[in-house]
Amino acid sequence: MAKKQKIQRPTAQTPKGFRDYFGAEVDQRTDMLRIIAGVYHRYGFEALETAAVETVDALGKFLPDVDRPNEGVFAWQEEDENDDGDWLALRYDLTAPLARVFAQHRNDLPLPYRRFAMGPVWRNEKPGPGRFRQFYQCDADTVGSSSVAADAEICAMLADTLEAVGIERGDYVVRINNRKVLNGVLEVMGLSDNDQRANVLRTIDKFDKVGESGVRELLGKGRLDASGAYINGVGLSGEQIEPVVAFLTSKMKDTTGTLKNLRAAIGESTIGAAGVDELETMANLLAAGGYDARRIVIDPSVVRGLGYYTGPVFEAELTFEIKDEKGRLRSFGSVAGGGRYDDLVKRFTGQEVSATGVSIGVDRLLAALHMKGRLTLDTSGPVVVTVMDRERMADYQEIVSELRQAGIRSEVYLGNPKSFGNQLKYADQRNSPIAIIQGGDELSSGTLQIKDLILGAKIAETATLEQWKDRPSQFEIPRADLVVRIKALLEEQAK
Repeated sequence: MAKKQKIQRPTAQTPKGFRDYFGAEVDQRTDMLRIIAGVYHRYGFEALETAAVETVDALGKFLPDVDRPNEGVFAWQEEDENDDGDWLALRYDLTAPLARVFAQHRNDLPLPYRRFAMGPVWRNEKPGPGRFRQFYQCDADTVGSSSVAADAEICAMLADTLEAVGIERGDYVVRINNRKVLNGVLEVMGLSDNDQRANVLRTIDKFDKVGESGVRELLGKGRLDASGAYINGVGLSGEQIEPVVAFLTSKMKDTTGTLKNLRAAIGESTIGAAGVDELETMANLLAAGGYDARRIVIDPSVVRGLGYYTGPVFEAELTFEIKDEKGRLRSFGSVAGGGRYDDLVKRFTGQEVSATGVSIGVDRLLAALHMKGRLTLDTSGPVVVTVMDRERMADYQEIVSELRQAGIRSEVYLGNPKSFGNQLKYADQRNSPIAIIQGGDELSSGTLQIKDLILGAKIAETATLEQWKDRPSQFEIPRADLVVRIKALLEEQAK
């Protein structure tokens, strides 16, 4: 007789770089998205929901390799008898799908087209602590307007959104810069080599970490990093380095001073002057709307994918301090960013279409609120109606329906009702605040037994009945008073 083969069962584990979200976590994210959507809607933006899958051509080939058109995304090729089916990929952000939608439906959309979108995105990158391959984004974009008033409006809306979800004024700042200003600086430096320009941009991005002296060294011959390793520099002359340093250190306490320094940094550059003019216009518009420098500020150190953006760029930074994994204090950092990208739709139509937008990292924003103590997981469960007689399920269903119609979260126990102890254990596992009991005696007398599970837990913790003698953890009520008494008890527990 042949030996029976052992069944190979799959391992029950979350794929690397992904995670599962349970009850209260999902509820919190849903609540936050609802609040953010409310702000976006109040600003006149319209909801858009696109497919999670796009063609690779629509997403753009940003890191091509031999086997897959897009490294960095989850991509696959559709089966085709000629083996030349389309390559598809999970969206890696919400902006590329917007560009496709606008190009596809541009004749039917109002211009400018103002939309917001929320949902998960996927990136096939190496996961790390707090870095997942699937995460939520929350975007708002204006397509078809070249006015910097659109950029200013996005910044104002971002500030309002942060405050709406619970980030207090003074705990955040929206920082603004402009790609054109930096182009002016590069022009003054006389750099024409694209690789050298890219190296300068990467160095500018390190300003917050290494400071002015570190930037000077990295733009010049190089420097030793904290580990003692030597990092080769860009190799610029001292004369070439000065415009970069002047640009990065141009921020003053007041907007007027910052703009004056930026004009000095870009010299005679026409493109640079246009960028400073745009920043000045944005500052005036924001001031008119009541957004002062404590909320939104011009900051030349902001560098966000400057090869992608074509004008203003902005970033929302949370300024309060948290402790890192080693117990060191540091500011929380960025939770949102965006800017003007006038070339994205052009990939589809061949025509430049002005666009500007912002993306909020929902998971980071939720984490920030938790660390600040402004968001706690509400793990309270439903009121549980216990089952004393399985033949009377219709009676119990009537009770739970009455509670639900009154807006009270509740459920009937649907497990094996043979053991009443197991029903109470289930209620404890659900973190239920109340259990409702109706046996034969209660049915005959038209009453219900109400078990206060919150109070019962407190009594168990203190091991004394003295302080609770005037408030029993289980009591009887008339059946007709069900909703009124349950609401009153829930309100008392909440206090």
